[in-house]
Amino acid sequence: MAQSEEAFHTGNGDRSCLRGSAALMLPPIVAASCQNLFQRALPDCSSTSPESDTMAEPAIAASSLAARIDEAAQAIEARVIAWRRDFHANPELGNREFRTSGIVAEHLRRLGLDEVRTGVAHTGIVGLLKGALPGPVVALRADMDALPVAEEVDVPFASKARTTWNAENVGVMHACGHDSHTAILMGVAEVLAGLRAQLRGSVKFIFQPAEELPPEGEEGGAKLMIEEGALENPVPQAIFGLHVTSRLPLGVIGYRSGPTMASADSFKITVQGRQTHGAMPWFGVDPIVTAAQVVLGMQTVVSRQVDLTREPAVVTIGMIKGGVRENIIPDSVEMRGTIRSFDETMRDDIHERVTTLAEAISRGSRAGCTVCIRKNYPVTVNDPKLTEAMVPTLSRVTGADRLMLVPKVMGSEDFSFFQRVVPGLFIFLGVVPPGDDPTKVAPNHSPRFYIDERCFVLGMRALAHLSCDFLESGAPLSA
Repeated sequence: MAQSEEAFHTGNGDRSCLRGSAALMLPPIVAASCQNLFQRALPDCSSTSPESDTMAEPAIAASSLAARIDEAAQAIEARVIAWRRDFHANPELGNREFRTSGIVAEHLRRLGLDEVRTGVAHTGIVGLLKGALPGPVVALRADMDALPVAEEVDVPFASKARTTWNAENVGVMHACGHDSHTAILMGVAEVLAGLRAQLRGSVKFIFQPAEELPPEGEEGGAKLMIEEGALENPVPQAIFGLHVTSRLPLGVIGYRSGPTMASADSFKITVQGRQTHGAMPWFGVDPIVTAAQVVLGMQTVVSRQVDLTREPAVVTIGMIKGGVRENIIPDSVEMRGTIRSFDETMRDDIHERVTTLAEAISRGSRAGCTVCIRKNYPVTVNDPKLTEAMVPTLSRVTGADRLMLVPKVMGSEDFSFFQRVVPGLFIFLGVVPPGDDPTKVAPNHSPRFYIDERCFVLGMRALAHLSCDFLESGAPLSA
């Protein structure tokens, strides 16, 4: 197992606490956003994106089980919808998915899976279905956790849940669709378990906690599942996953080869001033004014210092906190934000520029400054060979005019950790009802995020067909 990779930059030029590295470099999990920010969708079902290799992979033929998969998926649609609505009405945050994982584990046991391992990365589930025929191993993954969001969608199964999260009382909602991912994968498990006698190879079902983030001070998510053996005994030759998105219409699947979703890093900047009376600022050092200058300066990191012709990047400050009274200049101000990128060299360069700029501005105002940048999720990279090989499968599932080549997404996903171990393909499932404009509906992570549940059959069919086509091909990826 790889060591964790953490980058901490601290105070006025002191970068001595950069620590942790290894060949695989699996960073610790702090936060993630899976908000899908598709700007447009381009039809393409015959090739992968320009990042794919020039040597084409042989097309994978349709599985002999194709018709039976479609029939079985349609037959259990109502049950999948019921599971999803139950999870939606009873959401649980990261590392606290006790009820959800219990329902999943019981379902897998009832299906007669050969192995059902519980308590992986706290509340994760790993199930193994061995087909009656010899063949490769493929893994399927769904995330289970909700978000600290108070729901505003007017549906009978809307969440009323509240809980304490990082010392704050918050609403809880499946505002990113993980309830749907869980229900879809439960459905796929039932479909494939019913085809065990004709199944060539094995399918590993990974139900993952804490994709969004675990509570502060805890570890969790994909990285911890890997550390606890989720991809071992047996090792899959490929892994597939999907995400519902409000940026694609119902009936459409989006995909991309190569770098697909951005890396996600978090940072905290603390500006240290000297407290004084608000009427006499000359007796102190004002960290609020200094912090404001830092915020403005940060806008130049991407717009003026990074070569955006190479890859896109984003630096956002999403929180600023300082002061308790209108006539007191406080001692300090804290800012927190996120950095997104698609290239490791650019990623490190942005970290350096953010640190240097914040320290220099603070020094010019006679204030102290501490910058802490933590590497969280790596870039989600769809394996080019696997993607090219599986595009015909996706095209058969959706129809040629409903498979879309999508732009890069600035949201992030800890599915990327699995892809660092085995080849992976992560796809996007459209959920916007007909007649609604995907550019205008509430996005993932919104309290008004809405899913048209008619997408579930297509989601089940996509994962089941990807699995069976891959298994029957005999794991065709060339070296």
